[in-house]
Amino acid sequence: MKCLFLAAGYATRLYPLTENFPKPLLEVAGKPILDWLIDDMVQTGLVDEFIVISNHKFADIFRDWAQKKGVSIVNRQSSIVNCQLSILDDGTMSNETRLGAVKDIQFAIDQLQLDDDLLVMAGDNLLDFSLKGFIEYGREKKATCVMRYYEADEAKLHKSGVAEVDEDGRLMGMEEKPAQPKSHWCLPAFYYYTREDSHRIQQAIDAGCGTDAPGSFIAWLCKQAAVYAWEMPGRRYDIGNLESYEEVKKRFSERLRVDYQENND
Repeated sequence: MKCLFLAAGYATRLYPLTENFPKPLLEVAGKPILDWLIDDMVQTGLVDEFIVISNHKFADIFRDWAQKKGVSIVNRQSSIVNCQLSILDDGTMSNETRLGAVKDIQFAIDQLQLDDDLLVMAGDNLLDFSLKGFIEYGREKKATCVMRYYEADEAKLHKSGVAEVDEDGRLMGMEEKPAQPKSHWCLPAFYYYTREDSHRIQQAIDAGCGTDAPGSFIAWLCKQAAVYAWEMPGRRYDIGNLESYEEVKKRFSERLRVDYQENND
């Protein structure tokens, strides 16, 4: 399985921190956001290649980070896991000229001739649980899958992807930033695409699918094929502004402190 990180945005709401530095490489509790995501997936043993899709402005910064992290990544048992780590430059230089998430995914598929199941996610989110369960859910369903969580705050629903889900977890419909949300199920930017469905992305673009938000492809796809929604067992942290960034740093530092105490008692 290949893992794609969507990291070609410009994070203007986090200026000045991200004016000349990519948000996915901001540090949280001692390491970059991307390291938290990659280090978790390395432990699963289910991903053999990580691909970061960057804009041109930040591509060299990502390449420097990738070189330091290394092609071979060490897991918790201190054994070497041979995972390739690649950086793709989509050629854009500003927020106004960005390709959008859906076109960036297609760009990666075209450039690397990807022909595998894909785990696609935003490179600026953190989780307090492992993605192993999500990958296993997708493999069990043998279908494209999304993650979902219950959001009680209606104001937040207007700013999110909102889904209708049946009793079996199948996605019946999905809408980005709805004026009138049809449920309280929010879909964060974490996706498991089957190999077959990843080849439908260009078809969706040609059919007029939205290309800015990554959920736009899912909104199109769930009308063409079975898509399932896995309920998250924990919390996801979206680093959207300076306030949320400070909150995440505080929470993860506390998490590390608790883990340290438990391991040394």
